[in-house]
Amino acid sequence: MTSTKSVGLRLNELLEEARVEPLGEETASRFEAYLSLFVRWNRRVNLSSFRSEDEIICRHFVESIAVARRLPEGIASLLDFGSGGGLPGIPIALCRPEIAVTLAESRGKRAAFLEEAVRVLEIQARVWGKRAETLREVFDCVTLRAVDKMPKAVAAAERMVAPSGWLVLMTTDSDAARLQAAAGAQFSWEELMRLPGSESRLFALGRKISSAI
Repeated sequence: MTSTKSVGLRLNELLEEARVEPLGEETASRFEAYLSLFVRWNRRVNLSSFRSEDEIICRHFVESIAVARRLPEGIASLLDFGSGGGLPGIPIALCRPEIAVTLAESRGKRAAFLEEAVRVLEIQARVWGKRAETLREVFDCVTLRAVDKMPKAVAAAERMVAPSGWLVLMTTDSDAARLQAAAGAQFSWEELMRLPGSESRLFALGRKISSAI
């Protein structure tokens, strides 16, 4: 297993290249614990198609940390819709501890992984082990990344964004416009932001300007 120092150094090296605020020592150590847990569970639960530590760090952790750093201030509650392996919800909880994160994942083995990650990392998060759409509450922010039937999921997620709240879509150049359209006309979108180390992956940040049209 990669040492805490080298995981932290590798993460911060990539973050600095992307002009993203680096991690402190304690947070870097918790990402090392997350990486260890992710790699171990990934062998039997298939959390991600990426298997090597460096792939997970570069593709999953750095992208999610970049999103966490760029979320607006004042967000108190966040739903990670279809959380899978906890991305980007767990990195957001680690980097932005003032945000109460809900990790919604209906697949039992992945939900079990999330429960274990919350326990081991001691983060301010809860796991909702059912479909995200069954939650009967709204959030200051909802994130979606690599969710099955993404346009349909975005349409469901927009109803869970509180008035003046935020919707975050981690997507690609080719899909961004149709996903923004799926969210409906009640969102005002900021300029699309490129994810670190990618020529095609980006994230869209939209603010809900009304609760109904």
